[in-house]
Formats: sequence, C-alpha cells, structure tokens
Amino acid sequence: MTDDVLFLSRDQVTALLDIDTAIASQRAAFGALGAGAAGTPDLPGKIMHPSRFDDSVVFAYVSRLSRDTGAVAKFGSVNPGNAAIGLPTVHAVITALDPVTGELVAVMDGTAVTTLRTAAAGAVAFDALSTADSAELALIGSGTQALAHARAVARVRDLKSVRVWSPNPERRVRAAELLAAELGIAVEATATPREAVTGASLVAACTLSTTPVVRGAWLDPGCTVVSVGSFEPTRSEVDAGVVWRAAAVVVDDPATAAEHAGPVVDALRDRLLARADLIGLGDVLTGARTARTGPDDIVFYNSVGLGVQDAAAAWAVVHAARGVGR
Repeated sequence: MTDDVLFLSRDQVTALLDIDTAIASQRAAFGALGAGAAGTPDLPGKIMHPSRFDDSVVFAYVSRLSRDTGAVAKFGSVNPGNAAIGLPTVHAVITALDPVTGELVAVMDGTAVTTLRTAAAGAVAFDALSTADSAELALIGSGTQALAHARAVARVRDLKSVRVWSPNPERRVRAAELLAAELGIAVEATATPREAVTGASLVAACTLSTTPVVRGAWLDPGCTVVSVGSFEPTRSEVDAGVVWRAAAVVVDDPATAAEHAGPVVDALRDRLLARADLIGLGDVLTGARTARTGPDDIVFYNSVGLGVQDAAAAWAVVHAARGVGR
C-alpha cells in the first residue's frame, strides 16, 4: 500500500461530490453502457443476499468504467430498521484501484456515494424520460434517499411544487419543511400516498417497501415514475398497474433488472412484459432506443443500482480530491 492512498470520510465525500458532479458522473456511467462495443464498462453480476437472521440485505458490486479509471468495489448492507432510529438504511465502503497497477488508490465512505449517485441517476432518468415542462414532484418516502432525490431532480427540472408522503407523520412534515426551506418552493406533507401522486408529473418512490405504495390507477397522463426501492425480487414499490399503464419500462440494465427488480420480475413472470420490452437507460441517452413517444405517455423507470454507477461516482470523487480537471 502506497502512502498517498486517499481515505475519505462521509463529510469529505459529500464535499467533493456535489449534486452537479454526481449527475455528470451518472450520465457518463449510463452513456458508457449505451455506447456498447469497446466502450462498454466491466459489469460483473451484483450480489444481493437477504440475511436469514433478520431483514437486512448484504450487497457487493464490482465494476470498471473505463481504461482510464481502475476497478471499484463496494460492499455494504441495507438495514430497513435504521429508519426508525434516524440512521441511513444503507451503509457501505468503497475501494478504488489504480487502472494500470491495481494498487489501492482510495477507500471512501460508500454510504454517501450510494446516496448521491442513486439520486443523481434518478435525476438523469427524469431528465431523459419526462416532459420538459414536468414541474410537480411526488416524493414517496421522507428519508435520506428521498431528500437527495428532491435536491437532484431540482437540478434538472424547474420544480414548482413537491408533495411528500411517508408512513410517519412527523417525519414527512419535517421533510416537507426542510425541502421548502432548501428549494424555496411549496412543499406539502400529505396524509396518503394517493394524495401525493395524484396530479404529479414526476413521482419518485424511495422506500424499502415490500408492497406497492404507488398504484397505476393514480397516475395522470404524461407522468414519469422512478422507483429506487424495488431493488430485489421481494420488493415492489409500484403495483402491476404502473407497469401495465406504462408506454415504456426503462431499467438501468435489462439483464440485471430481470433478476433483481421486483415489479419487473413479477411482470415477466405474469407475461405483462417480455425481456425485449425492457429499455436500458443508457440506450435512451445514446438514442439507440426511444422511451417516451408523446406527452401523454406514462413512463416507468425501475432502478436496482449497478456497480458502474459506483465506479463513475467514486472516480469523480478521486479526481476531485486530486484536483484533476481544475
């Protein structure tokens, strides 16, 4: 191990990976996936393993974005019970290796990277899939990831209002007050998820729910739904009605989604979808596939998370720490 290895805390990662940098990193990640051929990132299969002792999930991702950036590995766990005690539900550590020698370059807090890259990818999806005048955001969830999504979406759309729902009344009110102060727009806590979703042009589902909290019957024409909590087969934040009403079902990676994304796994099993119907976000960004064909289309994006997202974000952090590009 060399003496110049970077050891970066959560606060340092957050300072180095601002929202716009995080969004740029995710555009690069999905753009590389969509480019194909020699530019395709290394993307080994992800590991998601539910514990037999409790409701936690251990995960591991390995990926390499490009020839100029080395391999990145993330190891961590999802602990749903943390929400009740005010802690992030995801904790992780990330290591980055030199692209030539394989020597250790950096060890950084993976919780901050995961929060920022997930929200940034959600913003990239909304930017690519929603109509340009979409301005009303329904936020399902009031935790760390939900708040991060609101901040990121505000960078790609001129939000006029946000409605927040989560099961805990005090938490959703607190989240609404915080976002109103930060974003300078009207933010309302709603009593039900239906109240939050009805009339919204943008819906961000950021929960760990195993049962649907967003229903297709509630969606207005033209709505874009992004789900980041349906990351394993047993978790479905949206019901089959969302998939059925969607003119396009977009995923971070079709092969990964077919194994891990709860609503997609269910829809494939029930023959609501065929594998060929799944559209990769990278293909939309590069123009290889089209998702939205008109202003009234409902578009659904299910993200389960990919190692290449961590690789892109982690190297953005390393470059920022080294002053690369300044």
